[in-house]
Amino acid sequence: MSSQDTHPLLAAQKLFAAAVPRRGLAAEEVSLWQALGRVLFADVVAPRDVPPYARAIVEGHLVHCADTQQASEQTPVHFRVVGGIAPGDAQVPPFGALEALSVVTGCVVPEGDYAIVRPWDGTLEGGQVTIQRPFPLRFFIEEQGYDIRAGTRMLPAGHVITAKDIGDLASLGFATVQVTRPPRVAIFSCGNEVIPHHETFRVGAIFDSNGPMLAAAVSAAGGLPTFMGILRDDFDACEKALKSALQNHDMVVISGGTASGGRDFIADLVRATGELLIDGIKMKSGRPLIMGMQGIKPLVCVAGHPPEALRGFQLFGELAINRLLGGDFPLPCDPVLVVQKG
Repeated sequence: MSSQDTHPLLAAQKLFAAAVPRRGLAAEEVSLWQALGRVLFADVVAPRDVPPYARAIVEGHLVHCADTQQASEQTPVHFRVVGGIAPGDAQVPPFGALEALSVVTGCVVPEGDYAIVRPWDGTLEGGQVTIQRPFPLRFFIEEQGYDIRAGTRMLPAGHVITAKDIGDLASLGFATVQVTRPPRVAIFSCGNEVIPHHETFRVGAIFDSNGPMLAAAVSAAGGLPTFMGILRDDFDACEKALKSALQNHDMVVISGGTASGGRDFIADLVRATGELLIDGIKMKSGRPLIMGMQGIKPLVCVAGHPPEALRGFQLFGELAINRLLGGDFPLPCDPVLVVQKG
């Protein structure tokens, strides 16, 4: 077992992951036009075969396979072209021995003893196709259900929908899909010295970069961020603001936080609101990492220093959002540990 496998960070992530309910949010229905990047709420099962009928996968001429078996350079076989199958046709015109139908890619092909003669496999002249070799049964014909069989699980719950998935769903006639509602995430910045980044600068203050940064990180992870403002170093006011945010949000992210006299009170704030799970981690810059739960709602508290705030969110905030959405991603990896391991 490697040192990374036993690292306190991994233990903390596992503890937190176990506490956050997987797929802890309701489903909502969205159109395929809005489905890219969303997380499936339930398995998607194919309602029909793909392709839904046997079809030509090249253009050429459809012939009876048995009529080709004696063909050779010495004894060529001639087929009279008596009709064709156009794109969108539902019926195939009847044709007999030593007769052929012109076909195009994607058109319907009947069941039975047929093969397709591609343009370069024969010679077309004067309404007649001539071949000089036999053709195997169902040559260049794609059978019904070759790609997907009806009843097959196409996509599992927790899967993040890709552009290809949208194409596959559309090919089966899906207009909408059930996805997990994105978690509503309340974001707070803390500190008496912190001012909004759009205000006039003053000496002794610092602009709040964590609020906009963490809101962007929440969006990138699949959540819906709401910046709730800057909390001052007042425990009662912080507790009131946190409890208020939890009434209308599925998760809370807090960056920074020290009370007057320098006492860190974020852990006490989490205790007053819900259950404290992690009170710092024995790792570099691990002290500000504080995690808890208020019922099924994660509380993610990270450092005030912007690089560490983002790092903490990537290690625990993304994990929480992924769990709530029902995703099945591995635990986030800390690049610092990867470097140390290497």
